Amino acid sequence: MGLKEKRFTKTFQEEQFPQLQKAIIEAAGFDVTFNIAWDTLFEDRFLHLYSDSYPKIYFLPLIEAFKAITADEMGKEALAGSLKEIHIINTKDHHNPANGFTFSNGVLTLDHSPIINADNVESRTKVLTTILENNL
Repeated sequence: MGLKEKRFTKTFQEEQFPQLQKAIIEAAGFDVTFNIAWDTLFEDRFLHLYSDSYPKIYFLPLIEAFKAITADEMGKEALAGSLKEIHIINTKDHHNPANGFTFSNGVLTLDHSPIINADNVESRTKVLTTILENNL
């Protein structure tokens, strides 16, 4: 990760991530731990798009899926009792969330390209919701 990426990451962490993290915690109903491999979330030629694509790919689907899961007390208890950590990483440039999203041993992993299919928030939300419903 070069200086440009480090600067972008710092700016995103300071300016956008706190509000997104707060919204995720509110939707989940508890303070969930994040493990974000920031250094894997870059492709040089797309740096100018990440402030828009990161929320759409990683954070907005989490917020909406957690809202769906925690719509009732049973869902709130199931999520709080099972989810320990959220890993955000890009190891294989997955563009299909069905291939890159997993939930195992309390860890929800979003392994997805930071740019491909950014506007498909709804499909990522559906996959996350299904994964959680099937594993809680």
